[in-house]
Parts: sequence; structure tokens; C-alpha cells
Amino acid sequence: MYVDSHCHLNYKGLEGQDAEVVARARAAGVTTLLTINTRLREFDELRRLAHLYKGVFCTVGVHPHEAANDYAAIDAIVERTADPRVVGIGESGLDYYYDHSPRAEQQASFRRHIAAARQTGLPIVVHTRDADEDCAAILKEELGQGAFSGVIHCFTASAAFARTALDLGFYISFSGIITFKNADDLRGVAAFVPEDRLLIETDAPFLAPAPHRGQTNEPAYVTHVAAALAKLRSMPVERVAELTTTNFFCLFSKARAE
Repeated sequence: MYVDSHCHLNYKGLEGQDAEVVARARAAGVTTLLTINTRLREFDELRRLAHLYKGVFCTVGVHPHEAANDYAAIDAIVERTADPRVVGIGESGLDYYYDHSPRAEQQASFRRHIAAARQTGLPIVVHTRDADEDCAAILKEELGQGAFSGVIHCFTASAAFARTALDLGFYISFSGIITFKNADDLRGVAAFVPEDRLLIETDAPFLAPAPHRGQTNEPAYVTHVAAALAKLRSMPVERVAELTTTNFFCLFSKARAE
């Protein structure tokens, strides 16, 4: 049994094909999917999908790319978490690679999402790219104001940032990038993350793993991420599936295996 801890069922490439995508995931042994909200105006569609399929859950939040255009007040996030299929906050965080939104607005949005996570007790899904220092500083500052949990999704940052995130109690999720030829540094990080902090994801429809590079990614392909992780950690792929599934339900405890 596998879990895809981060995908986007409403994005181009998967949009309108949800029945087929979910069926292929189940056929591959992927029994649980978490589809991630990136624009608050699209939340209702994600909630619909989560209610439509067994084993599909969703989050509520605004991606840092959208921070300047899709304001999410704390109350607006919190009120949507009343739905039983909403099991996390985000994705939120910082993206200084594209800077699609001003950094100050990204940071303010990130802090609002953290406040919502703290208030609801739900984990936050953190996106960070080229922003290690500021992301770590905000997480440390906010944890000083009260506990919250979360995951650094689609991890591509430094080993130092990974150790900081682990020290702060966060989980780390790896995507198909660990199958890419030029990802030796990332594979080095994936080798040392403790077993009880590992998650796997596709970030579908992006970042299709080998042997599907260049294709539209989908949740069924998370099995390739698991296989790559098993190889570099010298363990059976069944063990990776077991660990990452257990970890998912530990972190996203509002979700229940169905």
C-alpha cells in the first residue's frame, strides 16, 4: 500500500481525468492520495474530488506564487478545515526562485498559514525554493509562539536545511527528482532522513520520475519514487511503502485509512 502525499488532481494534465487517474493509482497499489490546494478559489473543486473518491483527501491554502493575488485570511483557511476530507494546511511557504509574488507578501501569507495550522492542529505543507534561510527563520520564530507540525514537500534544499527541518520536528517528502541523473546531492539527503520522517510524493502532474521523464506525472508513479528510495537506502520497497504510509497517517492524523 502506497500513499501519494502530494499531487494536484485539478491541474492541467490530470484535470477532468480524475476517475482514470485514481483508478490507475489504485491498480498500482496507491490507495491514498492527498490533492493539494494552491489557490483558495479552487478549494471547492478539490473538496468535491476528495468527497468523490475513497482514499482521496485535500488541503486548504495558497501557494507562495499566488500570495499577492489570492489573499487567504486565517479565518478563511480555518473555516474550510471543518470539512472531514480536509486534512492539512497549504501548500504555503516561500519561492525566491520565481518570485511571482513579492517576498514580503509570501512571508506574510506563510505566517498566516502557520497560524491556521497552529489553531487547527493540522499539519502545514511547506513549499520552499531558494529560500532556505528565510524559511528556517520563519519556522523557528513561529514555533517559538506555539507548536505546529508539517512537511517540507518535494524536498530539493540543502542537507543543512534538511537537518534544521528535522530538528524542528518536520517530515521531509521526496518526489521523482530523486530518480534524476543530476540529483546526487538530493539522494544523499534522502539517505540520511530518519525512517520515521520520510514521505513520498509525485507532485503530479509535474516531475515525472524515471522511466516516465517527459510525460505527465500521475499518482500511480509514486511507486517509482518508493523504488528509488528503497535502492539508495538498501531496503525492500515494501518496507519503504510501509514506512511512508505509516508516517503519512501519523502526520495527517485527520485522514483515516479506508
